Amino acid sequence: MGVREIGLPEVTRSPEPGVPERVTIWEVGPRDGLQNESDVVPSETKLEFLNRLNAAGLPVIETTSFVHPEWVPQLADAAEVLDGLSRKPGVRYPVLVPNERGLHRALQAGVEDVAIFASATDSFARRNLNRPVEEQFEMFHPVVRRAVSAGLRVRGYLSMVFGDPWEGPVAVDQVVNTGKRLLEMGCDQLSLGDTIGVATPGRVETVLRAFVAEGVSVDRLAVHFHDTYGQALANTYAALRQGVSTVDASAGGLGGCPYAASATGNLATEDLVWMLDGLGVEHGVDLKMLVDTSTWMAERLGKPSPSAVVRALAL
Repeated sequence: MGVREIGLPEVTRSPEPGVPERVTIWEVGPRDGLQNESDVVPSETKLEFLNRLNAAGLPVIETTSFVHPEWVPQLADAAEVLDGLSRKPGVRYPVLVPNERGLHRALQAGVEDVAIFASATDSFARRNLNRPVEEQFEMFHPVVRRAVSAGLRVRGYLSMVFGDPWEGPVAVDQVVNTGKRLLEMGCDQLSLGDTIGVATPGRVETVLRAFVAEGVSVDRLAVHFHDTYGQALANTYAALRQGVSTVDASAGGLGGCPYAASATGNLATEDLVWMLDGLGVEHGVDLKMLVDTSTWMAERLGKPSPSAVVRALAL
């Protein structure tokens, strides 16, 4: 299967003032996407997936996670994948590290970008990190300090920003206070996660404005939306209107969250690219190659891609 060659539609381009001229797509499919698969994907398939994403022009490809294999067995081959990775000049390959042990393994693998994964709510912190919100900072402080001293770039993920399945809506000041602590700790970027996909555009705008009001530059913020209620693209557009220029997405819409059953797939990278093209926003990604890649991966996983653009353009 591949992209339709006859009658391939072209997106109507209508550049819009007020959105960034260029957006960095932070591809999370190999990590956030594959970690939620019920079956373990072979290492060679992961490497082929990474090679295809490289060829499609993704500037940032979150490659894997150094989480204990008992927690996420789908990514137990992290070192093997990084060892076999064909790195492309100018492309970033961040990995997720949950603690100092994970960082040590990442440093041994020669990574240059790491990410930590925090929670805005106590309930999710206890389920995901086995500790309350306040204690997560005690765990992350030495990780960030050591990573920064080693010259690594550190991203902070903040989950449950817009809603929590156990606690309900999350207060904006709670989100901002938690996020600022990650930035002040040494994270160079903060990715705001709609882990269960309950955000709506107005709420997205409110949260982003609250961060800016507290002195956080919008260029240090990224967004990470799940499409549980079909709002991921609308929410992304709202974020773009607020000046956000880094957007997380997953090829073919892969993903979810193993610790939150209500979390469905991530915003599909293809759907994001289609919208960015329509807005006249530069991103550097080849849509045809990306659709081919997601179609190929869907065949390997034995299920159709949830991406609307993949379904529309694939043969």
